Amino acid sequence: MTVRWGFLGAGFVASRGLAPAVHASRGATLYAVASRDERRSAALEPERVHATYDDLLADERVDAVYISLSNGQHREWVTKSLEAGKHVLCEKPLGLSSTDVAAMFDSAAQHGRLLVEAVWGRWHPRFARVLHLVTSGEIGEVEHIETAFTSLSEMTDNYRLNPALGGGALLDVGCYQVHAWVALTQGAPDLTITQLERTIGPTGIDLTTDVRVRIKHRITAHSVSSFALPSDQQFIVEGSHGRISTEVGESFTTWNEASSLLVNGVREDFPVTNAFVEMVQNVSAVIDGDRGWTVPSADSLRVAAILDAVARHP
Repeated sequence: MTVRWGFLGAGFVASRGLAPAVHASRGATLYAVASRDERRSAALEPERVHATYDDLLADERVDAVYISLSNGQHREWVTKSLEAGKHVLCEKPLGLSSTDVAAMFDSAAQHGRLLVEAVWGRWHPRFARVLHLVTSGEIGEVEHIETAFTSLSEMTDNYRLNPALGGGALLDVGCYQVHAWVALTQGAPDLTITQLERTIGPTGIDLTTDVRVRIKHRITAHSVSSFALPSDQQFIVEGSHGRISTEVGESFTTWNEASSLLVNGVREDFPVTNAFVEMVQNVSAVIDGDRGWTVPSADSLRVAAILDAVARHP
């Protein structure tokens, strides 16, 4: 079976990342798109363009929906998609709070549909290799995780500047880093925030969130998320017997390029990879009842809880 995808939204990620990925994927086709601009929808080259999101959800030929709307719209349209009988792949962060995320997964269970958070970097073979190296004990016991995702942004008229729509650096780019914590420490249990610094911008969002935590009472982690610092991505895992760090290729969003790791000083190279394609093929396979991997719901729930804790920390 070929999974027929419908897109809600036709913005940058949908047009540059997901639409080409669906067109290039096995077992998937871009059947329909709905957005605020029908010409922009048509530019993604679907079989059909729908005038409204509700029209797309009423289309019985749509098997699965990809949602790339503003963060503040995720819960509404994920829930409506699930209620319409569609499987859902939704952009990160899945919700504005852990309450939102739990409610969405409850709806997925109620309607017997798959819900997956589109943290596409987790499908990259390099991330999978980091996870394997850590779980196999290649660097001993994990002692520290150092990450950063920063950029100098001149955004205007962008939902990321609006706190009511889920704006801010923590939700936008901090979620990648917290997903790494959760994946590498089996759920980041017993997490305590030990230090937190924020820079709040004129619209009320966090321009920078710099947070240090302790996990399992022994692992330290430090992340920097920012729209106001020079562009940088870091991903370093230090263990009792070694160290892993990303080298060539952006740490969390490497895309259509070769990449590499340094593992105890030895370079490991990875070929050109499109993690969007890996994500679409895996999710489509699971929807079709075949073997594939998706981000576990438990991971998305835990990430949302940690992001809540950081956001609400005094």
